This record gives sequence, structure tokens and C-alpha cells, in this order.
Amino acid sequence: MTFKGFEDIEAWQLAREMCKLVKQFTDKEAFSKDWELRKQIKNSSGSAMDCIAEGYERGNNNEFVYFLGISKGSSGEVRSQAYRALDYGYITESERATLNQLAKRTGAAIQGLIDYLNKTQIKGQRYQKFDKNNKSNSNDPNFPSEPPPSNK
Repeated sequence: MTFKGFEDIEAWQLAREMCKLVKQFTDKEAFSKDWELRKQIKNSSGSAMDCIAEGYERGNNNEFVYFLGISKGSSGEVRSQAYRALDYGYITESERATLNQLAKRTGAAIQGLIDYLNKTQIKGQRYQKFDKNNKSNSNDPNFPSEPPPSNK
């Protein structure tokens, strides 16, 4: 499984869709007035998306797995907060079920990626090997072939 960027990761794409749906629901008049729950569910959905990106960009599979775990937890938070939104009358049962299904799909995609990363021998981008001509063995044409210039 190779990604050119976190945007290629299905779990991130699903988390992004979850964020959009949360935004749609929290923009409803009654929900928008509950500043605390609105902020909490938006932050949870954003965390699910952002932790995937942050973990990927760290370039180390151990850290990536750690951040994926946080992301999966945030997806669970969204599900729980959706029940509160339902109980408070901010969303319908159908809307809660739709958000619940998307959050579960996101969590499942994250778990699949965690399982893969725990089995692979690949350590992450940080451990890219360079050949004797100082060129990366990466398939990414945007991967730098030289270190940045020194300011010394």
C-alpha cells in the first residue's frame, strides 16, 4: 500500500466526508445555538481527519499508527455526540444513523490501515533509502533528491 500523500488514504477521505456532514448538521438553527456540543462534534470530526494527515506526514509508521488510533477514537466520539444531538432534538434519527454509518466506515478504514501497518516491514517515509548518487528510491517524483541547503 503506497500513498503519494495523505489525501490518497481512503480513511482520510471518509473522515473528510464526515466533517462535511457534521458541518451541515451543526449549521441547522437549533444545533448552531448549542455552542459547546457544536464545537465538540466539529472538533472530533476534524480530529479524525487531521490525525490521519499528521500521522502520515510524520514519516514513521509507529507514529502513524499512534495517530490513527487517536483518529479512530475521534470517530467514536462523533458517534456518541450524534446521540446527544439526537436526544437534544438537533438532528433526526435518520441523520444520526447516516452520520453513525459514516463514522463506523471511517473507523473500519482506519483499523484496516492500522492492521496493515502493524504487519508490514516498511518503516515509513522517514526511512527512505538513498542510492550512491543521493537519489531517493521513492516512486514519488516530488520527493527531494537532496537535503535542504544549510544556513551555516
